[in-house]
Amino acid sequence: MDDPAAQDPALRRLVDQVNDARGRRAALDIRGAGTKPFGSRRAGDEPLDLQPLAGISSHEPSELVVTVRAGTPLLELEAALAEHGQCLPFEPPRFDAPAGPGASDTTGSPAEDDPPEPHGDAGDRAAGGTVGGMVAAGLSGPARPAVGSVRDHLLGATMLNGRGEVLRFGGQVMKNVAGYDVARVLAGSMGVLGVILEVSLKVLPRPPAQTTLAFDVGQEQALALLTAWRRQPLPVHASSWHEGQLRLRLAGARAAVLAAAGRLCSAHGGRALDANEATAWWQAVRDQRLAFFRPTAADAAAGQSLWRLSVPPTAPVLGTPGPVFIEWGGAQRWLRTAAPAAQVQALAAAVGGHASCIRPAPGSAAALAGPLPEVLMRLHRSLKQAFDPDRIFNPGRLYPDL
Repeated sequence: MDDPAAQDPALRRLVDQVNDARGRRAALDIRGAGTKPFGSRRAGDEPLDLQPLAGISSHEPSELVVTVRAGTPLLELEAALAEHGQCLPFEPPRFDAPAGPGASDTTGSPAEDDPPEPHGDAGDRAAGGTVGGMVAAGLSGPARPAVGSVRDHLLGATMLNGRGEVLRFGGQVMKNVAGYDVARVLAGSMGVLGVILEVSLKVLPRPPAQTTLAFDVGQEQALALLTAWRRQPLPVHASSWHEGQLRLRLAGARAAVLAAAGRLCSAHGGRALDANEATAWWQAVRDQRLAFFRPTAADAAAGQSLWRLSVPPTAPVLGTPGPVFIEWGGAQRWLRTAAPAAQVQALAAAVGGHASCIRPAPGSAAALAGPLPEVLMRLHRSLKQAFDPDRIFNPGRLYPDL
């Protein structure tokens, strides 16, 4: 069998490091740009750097498919797609990416150009995250309810398992289903199953028109409006609510967007935001550059953690013990609180959801993901055993015993 690493020095280095670590039973900390520090990282684990494994392997604009190596800066991929009027429709967060002219890291409306372009040198672009990190973290931005998640757009993947073997799953078209589910399992796995080397992704054209509306309403009314709008044929593309303001992004055919905007503003007293203001808002939400997501020294001293609550969109106001930021039509609710992990997890579970601690307070032992039912944990352990039997990849990053 051909050795895929034979003619690829970057891949050869990774295979050799994995085999060496396996022989010594040494744990590896898989790293791209290091922009997603959430989850438990153990001091002393050896870094496995993926940034040299970079580049767009192929892009077929007419087929809406791109294949890209894991260490490729996300900004670089987005810029290449933008040249063809295309995008990653699930809007992956670009944590720590350089902001555009006039941007602010702490206000609610940092200015940023649209479409996204890379800023500065390669090191700056990597600060926005890598493609491998995007898939491993499994995070999607404001458009996720309208277009699906990163997992939904993952057609295939190549990975390096804990035995030093290069495995390929899926393909470059949706109808090629061989191993498709295995590739999708990698999305959100936080690297505990293996090293993502390359992925094939479905991309989409950028929407021809969009506008953002703002409504001054309380949380309960905002949730009621979002529920009502889901039942209507509206081109809703994204939504957010925070501190008494509901923002709604409409996207699609120009005539449909304008008609819906006029109808909603007339019925509910909304107003259209300036295009630059709207772009800045959604990019700041996507990249978590709003003040809500940036803890102050006082927040840290008070022991506040940042939680993501994934709940049914029809769930009522939860009475959360701290400030709240709502996305995804009510299905994703961010909470900043010093409440114990068990209390937050119980709050989400009471409405059929779950809670993840994205940024634990200093000294907090809260795990990234809450406890799973035993049947699901057994499945996770089986996958870990199959792909990483010696437990060398990101041990404890997702769950304490994986």
